[in-house]
Amino acid sequence: MSTGVVTAVPRVDDQDLIDRIIGDHAGRPGALLGILDKLQDANRYKYLPMETLEYVATRTGIPQAQVYSVATFFTLFNLDPQGTHTVAICRGTACHTRGSRALLERVKLQLGVGEAVDGAGKTTMTTADRRFTIRTVACFGQCALAPVVEVDHAIRGHVKEQVLIREVETLRKGGAR
Repeated sequence: MSTGVVTAVPRVDDQDLIDRIIGDHAGRPGALLGILDKLQDANRYKYLPMETLEYVATRTGIPQAQVYSVATFFTLFNLDPQGTHTVAICRGTACHTRGSRALLERVKLQLGVGEAVDGAGKTTMTTADRRFTIRTVACFGQCALAPVVEVDHAIRGHVKEQVLIREVETLRKGGAR
């Protein structure tokens, strides 16, 4: 964390957007969550660049450490660019015992990505063309449906390897799910 000095300032049009979003949430309970959510959604690659977090801290008066803490605590926030499509695989105990590791390894192989850890310490992998991001989550809270996978924000339960492979391949070819 820096000492309060913004090291990389967002472009002027980004600053205007950030200022508008901050203004829209000013004085509301949980404003920081709403601000970060809107900013991530507005970003082409659905992530929060460090300069954006620093600028938010400066403009809101919230300490940078707190802004960063919120951005890294909640799994919905990303600190690295994301793909157009996302595949999130549950690695909780129930899903693990029902084959989620095999699903993860198969999708990684299918998309040709290696394992990486993002800026928030989460396992996340994005293809070089930024079409797909694969990530793991600790739990979706859907243990009775294990193994559980989320594809483009749609939860799938009792996922079989072949079905997931077909779904990802359909997305790869530009088709609808």
